[in-house]
Amino acid sequence: MMLDVVMEDARWEGLALQKQAEVAVAATLDHLRLSKEDWEVTVLGCDDARIADLNAEFREKPKPTNVLSWPAQELAAVEEGGKPAAPEVDFMGDATLGDIAISYDTCMVEAAEAGKDPLHHVIHLLVHGTLHLLGYDHIRDGDATVMEALEVEILGKLGLADPYMSEDGS
Repeated sequence: MMLDVVMEDARWEGLALQKQAEVAVAATLDHLRLSKEDWEVTVLGCDDARIADLNAEFREKPKPTNVLSWPAQELAAVEEGGKPAAPEVDFMGDATLGDIAISYDTCMVEAAEAGKDPLHHVIHLLVHGTLHLLGYDHIRDGDATVMEALEVEILGKLGLADPYMSEDGS
C-alpha cells in the first residue's frame, strides 16, 4: 500500500498518525478483499482552521469537521443500500483511491466529549474516510446502514468497540 501522510499540524505526531493511518487503511482494504499493495491513499493531518477552509471550498460548508474525503473514482452504489463498484487501476496504471483530511482539534474534542480513546476515534475516522474513498456514503439511510455496519466490523477485527454504541450499551 502506498500511503502518503502529510502532517500540517505537529500535534498529530503525538498520536502517531502515520501508524494509525496504516492500520485503518490496511484493515479497510483487507476487510473488503482489496489488495493493499495495489492502492494509494494520501492522508492530511491538519487542524480545524485548515479543514474548515477545505470544507468551505469543496462542500460549501465554512466550518470545521472531523474528516473529509476526496475519492479518485466515482464508485457509489446506484441502489440505496447497494454495494459500490470496485475501484479499478486506470489505463495509465494509476491506482489512487483518493485523499483524506482529518482535523486534530475536532477529533480530540469529539473523543473527549464521547469518553472515547483518542487513538480509537482517529482509527474509526480514518476507516470512515477510507470507506468514502471506496464509494460508501451515509446520506441515504440504506447506505448509512451498510457503511456503519462495515465500520463496526472493521473496528471489531482491530479489537475496537462499536463507535455507534453509547456508554450505556444502547
